[in-house]
Amino acid sequence: MSKHENKKRSSFSGKLGFVLSAAGASVGLGNIWRFPYLAAKYGGGIFLLIYIILALTFGYSMIVAETSIGRMTGKSPVGAFHSFGKAKWLSFGGWINAIIPILIVPYYSVIGGWVIKYLFEYMTGHAGTVAADGYFSSFISSGAATEICFLIFVFITLAIIFAGVRNGIERVSKFMMPVLVVLSVIIAVYSVSRPGAMAGVKYFLIPNVENFSWMTVVSAMGQMFYSLSIAMGILITFGSYMKKDVSIEGSTKNVEIFDTAIAIMAGLMIIPAVFAFSGGDPDALQAGPALMFITLPKVFANMGFGTAAGILFFLLVLFAAVTSSIALTESAVSTFEDELGWNRKKATLVLAVIMVSLGSLSCLGYGPLANVTIIGMQFLDFFDFLTNSVMMPIAAIMICLLVSRAAGIKAVEAEVLHGEGTFRRKKIFCVMIKYICPIFAAIILISSVANAFGWISM
Repeated sequence: MSKHENKKRSSFSGKLGFVLSAAGASVGLGNIWRFPYLAAKYGGGIFLLIYIILALTFGYSMIVAETSIGRMTGKSPVGAFHSFGKAKWLSFGGWINAIIPILIVPYYSVIGGWVIKYLFEYMTGHAGTVAADGYFSSFISSGAATEICFLIFVFITLAIIFAGVRNGIERVSKFMMPVLVVLSVIIAVYSVSRPGAMAGVKYFLIPNVENFSWMTVVSAMGQMFYSLSIAMGILITFGSYMKKDVSIEGSTKNVEIFDTAIAIMAGLMIIPAVFAFSGGDPDALQAGPALMFITLPKVFANMGFGTAAGILFFLLVLFAAVTSSIALTESAVSTFEDELGWNRKKATLVLAVIMVSLGSLSCLGYGPLANVTIIGMQFLDFFDFLTNSVMMPIAAIMICLLVSRAAGIKAVEAEVLHGEGTFRRKKIFCVMIKYICPIFAAIILISSVANAFGWISM
């Protein structure tokens, strides 16, 4: 049990509140910034196919496991793991799940700040400026400008968190998620209707085995962790706010569908537009993280209504970034409240200090601190590698061990059955949690670390 009990734990109002909040956690920069550039880089349709298979098996099992553990214990990650004993491995499992959001949200907020800057430029009629060669690199290396945008994003996130679960997280998610869907459909329709865009649609939606590599699987797996918000404590925390009569399996299905649909929509927003602009130039598809900030503004600059498209797109990305950042921050705040007995105000203020401190390193890592690297990586890239490629696979393994060795499959099944009559995908869940998920996570961990240190090339 955790050191401190909350006499009355906050909760979501019902299924819609949980689904939209969990979907808000899942649908973020991972879908709209990260997913399209990875899909473009690692094979298009074959990447998408592997991602969907992983999401429906590995992702599904992890969402059900984490949500069930959260609701069963009514605690955030550390307390949830400690509910099943005081063994050191349980303590380690709880803390690694709790620490991941604390490390992600600072650099995530830096990218959120970049989005605010681009939205501001489009809204003030500077579409041509952001499309110019060298604009993005000169902006992120500027120091002061990036820091200001980063701090604005941090303030928005913390203001929502400070308001609480129902008044803050749920209310914002209920407003932002439907708007996000409408905006994504509008931009995707506009993108695929551009001359030459259909080649991009085919590349993205039709699997081509010739584009397959082991890195396609590694990247799809890493993206699934990031995109579905699994193995980072968020769903354990959100599960602890979930009422007993809400269907876990039904909610999981809705989150899966919502998240994957937005990821596909993001791919249709960006990849066909890049094809239309570049004629399918392989270099444009290999732009990586810069795809959204360098290539897309050039696409918008060559479109009719480019300024309007830019405003809509970066507004959409900002909404998605905020919903995810509040989920990451809430998970960290919940841990501080539960384990240290702090009130919400103190927990939020301490996290604010952590966010500003670590985020400033990532923010200035391309400018004044550009010469300071860790294993050859800038601060932002290092924090992304550490959390996504190292800590999340370990956290996933610990959750699998928690369910199979400590809590028991039957306890999870009993929790799932609270909100419904049957556990429809029980067989898939059992096989994935006991065997496939931990083994696969270990392989991804080893592959990612070996690749980062140059021991293997993928």
